[in-house]
Amino acid sequence: MPPHYVKTIGEEILYEYAKLISRSAFGGKIVHPFVSDRFKALRDGRITMSGSIREWLKERELPKECVFCGTGEHLQADHLIPKSRGGGDTADNVVWACGGCNASRGDQGVFQWLGLEEKDNLHRLVAGKYLKQLYELHALHGTLNVHKESVSELCPRCRNGPACIRWDTVRKLSCFCLESVF
Repeated sequence: MPPHYVKTIGEEILYEYAKLISRSAFGGKIVHPFVSDRFKALRDGRITMSGSIREWLKERELPKECVFCGTGEHLQADHLIPKSRGGGDTADNVVWACGGCNASRGDQGVFQWLGLEEKDNLHRLVAGKYLKQLYELHALHGTLNVHKESVSELCPRCRNGPACIRWDTVRKLSCFCLESVF
């Protein structure tokens, strides 16, 4: 669950992105005072999320392996936001996944599939791509400013109900709310 100062869907996306910055700066660790500082810098516009070209160049340096489990076997293109749920057939939405992970995830959102315990282990470049797309989707749907007190208005069209029940986040602002618009 995000800290008390994260109040909207847009801020939750920036908070998750600030955790990625921390993981990059501190060898995979989430250092909360640093996360808070980076979150506020993102929220206030003093820094921005990385651009697509920078991410694409960094991604090309990665070994060709499944972004979820690390195997190099039976790789296939996987859409972070599934095409069946409106995801685009673009480089920003495609990663390498093995057949097993791709089949296991199906059309679930990445956070729904990974759950709260594993989502912060997703490779930071992949997570960054995903968060940027989620930000764009919420901007498109006009839901970036949905406040945590009214997040339940997203629930009727959200497909993450089982994940919210499992992780006790029903009607609470969480990473699962980020996947509510597709």
